[in-house]
Amino acid sequence: MRNLSIVTEFILLGIPHTEDLESMLFVLFLGFYIFTLLGNLLILLAIISSTRLHTPMYFFLCQLSVCDIFFPSVSSPKMLFYLSGNSRVISYAGCASQLFFYHFLGCTECFLYTVMAYDRFVAICYPLRYTVIMSHRACASLAVGTSFFGCIQATFLTALTFQLPYCGANEVDYFFCDIPVMLKLACADTSALEMVGFISVGLMPLSCFLLILTSYSCIVCSILQIRSTEGRRRAFSTCSAHLTAILLSFMPVVLIYLQPTPNPWLNATVQILNNLVTPMLNPLIYSLRNKEVKSSLRNVLQQVAFLPGN
Repeated sequence: MRNLSIVTEFILLGIPHTEDLESMLFVLFLGFYIFTLLGNLLILLAIISSTRLHTPMYFFLCQLSVCDIFFPSVSSPKMLFYLSGNSRVISYAGCASQLFFYHFLGCTECFLYTVMAYDRFVAICYPLRYTVIMSHRACASLAVGTSFFGCIQATFLTALTFQLPYCGANEVDYFFCDIPVMLKLACADTSALEMVGFISVGLMPLSCFLLILTSYSCIVCSILQIRSTEGRRRAFSTCSAHLTAILLSFMPVVLIYLQPTPNPWLNATVQILNNLVTPMLNPLIYSLRNKEVKSSLRNVLQQVAFLPGN
């Protein structure tokens, strides 16, 4: 019998097939990360500083920006740390934390997109009752609910993964700790857990997507009944930004977790896009076609430009 010791730390091997590209990737990912943080902070400042934007739609957009600040921060700092030539070692607790917060924030965003679709559904299909249905109390409850159910899902997936014994190899063939790569390192049969995880990870986004699809089917029917061309254009403009963000968020989940035969390089590429590029694009998606957000952003940038010392 082999003498296997209990694993107390893991080694992140990084993105597959990118040997000798560390310096270039460091500069590239650092740029993405900085733009992601700045873009979402600007959106937050623009919404908070403008009373015109203190509406349910922008309240949920604020929550999305907060998620988009923290979501890439789960894996990017450690990735940038080892790409700059430092240690690739991550502790057992650090690995579990990465997995938990990645799925907590990812699931919260998934639920949040569903809530945002419901908000647009009420605004367009029931405009006269909008302020009553989407009251401050309802918005707060929905916002807390997205985080609460995201936490439950992440806790379940993390407990499912780390209740397994890790007593052999400790090299994680990826750039952060995620379920598929961690299950490969477990020294126990993981087939049943893989099936449970597959169903759990697949069922949640599928349910959210179906709810979003239902909301937007009703929205499209209502928009087509609007007689004013300008009214239809504004409604489609608002909804198209949301739909673009939804597609960018949901497609990586399908490609990474629901493909029959995993491809490590494809998974890493899609995961990088999901972790860094999508959160960076969300501020652009929601601001470029929104005159109110652009106006508020302009005011924020002007105030920053005229601060003492500038």
